Amino acid sequence: MTEAILLVGGKGTRLRPLTVNTPKPMLPVAGVPFLTHQLMRARAAGVHRVVFATAYKAEVFEEYFGDGSDLGLELEYVTEDVPLDTAGAIRNVAGKLTSAPDEPVLAFNGDILSGVDVRALVEAHTARGADVTLHLSRVTDPRPFGLVPTDGDGWVTAFLEKPQRPEDIVTDQINAGCYVFQRWRIDEIPFGRRVSVERETFPGLLASGAKVLGVVEQSYWLDLGTPAAFAKGSADLVMGRVTSPAVPGPDRREYPEALVLAGAEIAEDAVVDAGTTVGSGAVVGAGARVGASVLDAGSVIGPGARVTDSIVGVGARIGAGTVLDGVVVGDGALVGAENELLAGTRVWCGAVIPDKAVRFSSDE
Repeated sequence: MTEAILLVGGKGTRLRPLTVNTPKPMLPVAGVPFLTHQLMRARAAGVHRVVFATAYKAEVFEEYFGDGSDLGLELEYVTEDVPLDTAGAIRNVAGKLTSAPDEPVLAFNGDILSGVDVRALVEAHTARGADVTLHLSRVTDPRPFGLVPTDGDGWVTAFLEKPQRPEDIVTDQINAGCYVFQRWRIDEIPFGRRVSVERETFPGLLASGAKVLGVVEQSYWLDLGTPAAFAKGSADLVMGRVTSPAVPGPDRREYPEALVLAGAEIAEDAVVDAGTTVGSGAVVGAGARVGASVLDAGSVIGPGARVTDSIVGVGARIGAGTVLDGVVVGDGALVGAENELLAGTRVWCGAVIPDKAVRFSSDE
């Protein structure tokens, strides 16, 4: 395998306001745009050519990554004019693929942080003679996901979409968003319309007698689609709970539990830990404490502020003594001094919250 399709067309609505200005896969995670981690892992697995399936803010991807030479990759870009869903997007880029009909092509979602062994996945696909192979992960609560039961030999037997009744939960195996297709199977997907892999392509393959393999691998797996998951994924990368060759490597002796990028300023008595990333030009004031959070470039955390499990957007400012716990603050927003914002709060880009305007107690 030398070629892959990267699916990056979603609008990232669950992550707003972070995605108002930046498409979800380009948001900084552990110091670099999230896609950098995925591209570097793909290259390490033997991929040398990646075709982007883009839609929302499509121009941002090529402006940043260019032809891919800086990463040692060859990159192509295809933009869909109307929403095509996962399989439709895969089919839409087929004209840019160079693989032969009987060669495997990797396809993966642009919002999944995973430690899956891509080489092993492709090797299993080839050794078993599969038409399509899926990475499957086991989860404690499978209800938000598509279930993928397999037989004793690993062959997929069904695709069950987001069951809610207990009797419908027949497995804890879910579709983890990474696939290997024989190239000719991609060409079979209908062109120019919405096609879902879960509802149409994969069930259709099973009905036709195709060989669909499920490889269960319990490596690290996290869907970064929510603010809480996004902050956790970044912290886990910084702390080494999942590895990526793209994580920047500055001297970590002064801040062993944080990633502090060039140009950031942290007061001597401030504390940044638990996997926090402090972006370029960000400032953390005297006595402030920041844990398991992402501070984007140019953001400012005022003296004595407490920021936990939160994301502070580009150029946003947090006033002295303010508490953020599980909060998203959009680019350029201002949260004044001595406010208290708790889990689930989102402050829109450019919004202004005056001093002492908001205070919630933990039992409300």
